[in-house]
Amino acid sequence: MSETCAKMDSVSALREPLRKVVGDRTAKVLADHLDLHTVGDLLHHYPRRYAERGELTRLADLPLDEHVTVVARVAKAEKKTYNHGRGVRLEVQVTDGSGTLTLVFFNKAAHFHHTRLVPGSRGMFAGKVTVFNRARQLAHPDYQLLDDASGQEARDAVDAFAGKLLPLYPACKQIASWQIAQCVQTVLDSIDWTDVADPLPERLRERRALATLPEALRKVHRPATKADIAAARDRLKWDEAFVLQVALARRRAADASLPATARVPRADGLLAAFDARLPFTLTDGQRTVCAEVFADLATEHPMHRLLQGEVGSGKTLVALRAMLAVVDSGGQAALLAPTEVLAQQHHRSITEMMGDLAEAGMLGGSELGTKVVLLTGSMGAAARRAALLDLVTGEAGIVIGTHALIEDKVAFHDLGLVVVDEQHRFGVEQRDALRGKGKQPPHLLVMTATPIPRTVAMTVFGDLETSVLDQLPAGRSPVASHVVPAKDKPHFLSRAWERVREEVEGGHQAYVVCPRIGDDEDAADAEGARGAKGAKASGKEADADGPDDGERRPAPAVLEVAEQLAAGPLKGLRVEALHGRMAPDAKDDVMRRFSAGEVDVLVATTVIEVGVNVPNATVMMIMDADRFGVSQLHQLRGRVGRGSAPGLCLLVTEAPEASPARPRLEAVAATLDGFELSRVDLEQRREGDVLGQAQSGTRSSLRMLAVIDDAEVIEAAREEAGALVAEDPRLSAHPDLLTALDALVDASREGYLEKG
Repeated sequence: MSETCAKMDSVSALREPLRKVVGDRTAKVLADHLDLHTVGDLLHHYPRRYAERGELTRLADLPLDEHVTVVARVAKAEKKTYNHGRGVRLEVQVTDGSGTLTLVFFNKAAHFHHTRLVPGSRGMFAGKVTVFNRARQLAHPDYQLLDDASGQEARDAVDAFAGKLLPLYPACKQIASWQIAQCVQTVLDSIDWTDVADPLPERLRERRALATLPEALRKVHRPATKADIAAARDRLKWDEAFVLQVALARRRAADASLPATARVPRADGLLAAFDARLPFTLTDGQRTVCAEVFADLATEHPMHRLLQGEVGSGKTLVALRAMLAVVDSGGQAALLAPTEVLAQQHHRSITEMMGDLAEAGMLGGSELGTKVVLLTGSMGAAARRAALLDLVTGEAGIVIGTHALIEDKVAFHDLGLVVVDEQHRFGVEQRDALRGKGKQPPHLLVMTATPIPRTVAMTVFGDLETSVLDQLPAGRSPVASHVVPAKDKPHFLSRAWERVREEVEGGHQAYVVCPRIGDDEDAADAEGARGAKGAKASGKEADADGPDDGERRPAPAVLEVAEQLAAGPLKGLRVEALHGRMAPDAKDDVMRRFSAGEVDVLVATTVIEVGVNVPNATVMMIMDADRFGVSQLHQLRGRVGRGSAPGLCLLVTEAPEASPARPRLEAVAATLDGFELSRVDLEQRREGDVLGQAQSGTRSSLRMLAVIDDAEVIEAAREEAGALVAEDPRLSAHPDLLTALDALVDASREGYLEKG
């Protein structure tokens, strides 16, 4: 770190390896523990906050454990040895007339400062006040001597020193913030700024009154004023937002140039027959979104659309109508679900909605109909062969399945539409493998049951057009939600079980959700946890959005809770368990009987999180709710209130009232607005790397930009990026922007964007 270095090659200044600037040892620590490898990495490792030396403080008024700046005169300076003479300590006593303070320096610093801090010299001293041997002291303080300055010069120097902003960096055990600051200082002093590439086009910078990149980097690391920090942040946020939006705009433009088969339903075809049988009227929102989807399907370029909305807003119906339109046009549609339970539920609900229209070729099947087949990994060989044959011959117009759909053996006659349910549960390669099974690129409809703020959608799903369903179908009932503090008020839990019994005795049914299965404490529910955001290696079924509370009692388990309820507070009721490690036939049997009203209380893991539709279920109890994320709690709650009777969701927790988990639970209980809850969810955790495959990872390409707080920047950057890409698709006039894109979108991320 102390090495001197010549000016760096300006062409590749930001890509210069750090070892050439700060030395091998320090560079290794920065790389191993902070993932910083180049000069650019370090300069984009921004201060997390700034400490102010602040107003001058009288020695008589010094507060403990705070950073202070004092002006005082050296009264005494004395070197002492310690550790049997192997160490040297310099103790300097300073006074301002109101009190005294000791400055302490050790070893080499003691020898150096002893020659400068001589009795009678006057200076400014800044540091954190601590106590040693009942005396206040500053250890290794920053200081500036004033003896050579005139009156006005001294006053100016005092003002500048006391008002200095000190950057504090994200650090780790192996390297402290002040050491990172030294590295940054070394880099700032060695880099040649004159030829550092600036990714923002000059016209854009001028239009938006933004600083140049060199100016922003200098100001963010060496601010003279708070205005410098604000100007630097404004510019650096634009870098992240604009470069990302350009990458996504280029992706949209590339998609628009691909060929696809237009899919237009027949006026007297399958879709028309289905619509004629619907026992209800579509909501205005469903009609609007369907019109958007059908307009995309009718073009000769592949649709790329995100369908999001509230729990229970009717996304599956919209997707089904799109699939029927594709079948009408002679194509096939595939619905990819993350779990077997959800795939089976989709298959059951879709075949029930379609009736004889889903029974083509069968006795009693409609002449207008098609086959709707299910394909999962646990199907028997004969059923699997029959399903694969129906797909390759085109007999089956609709297939619903899990990861089994993407296997090499699965072939389609003419795949025209891929519907991906719960996109975050699938890896990029999995989605891409299914999309590659069409003769031409198929249309793509991505559904998410987790509402996403507009700015998040523009950032995470920026290559997709977005449709939003924000209106619930008629007949849906409100859901009341309450936090049950089981540890603080155990009688609340007793009353909660009484409420479950009352609902069942009133002719309704209940869910009880537990974070784990129970026969093996660390075993995951392979279906429920597979692909979940940030799923831990140990495999708890609860979403990793939940808190990491360290050591605590084991989470409630399905098998144990089901047994305890059947023998205790719910004795006499029909209580059954459901989890992802059950055999597929057993899972399907339990769900069928629960749907038919033959089971009163279903004790389950999160396999029932999405897609499960039992209108008679009116109460949901979530055990250890603080172990789940906000969005997951909202999804679970969406399983009740789906019929005419009001719903009730009880969030059981043993977290104390002062725990940070309680405000999360109170937020869920306070609103049914999924979009508002998605903001709460996002504010509690980083956005993750919006281009990388780890969508909720801690390493993010967004260091300065916050997708919630910086909505205006993101919207403006999207507009600017779209206009620039339309004008110059290859960015031939913007080589510096291309360089920035290369840095942001490395080989793996480029593949991610290509696969969508």
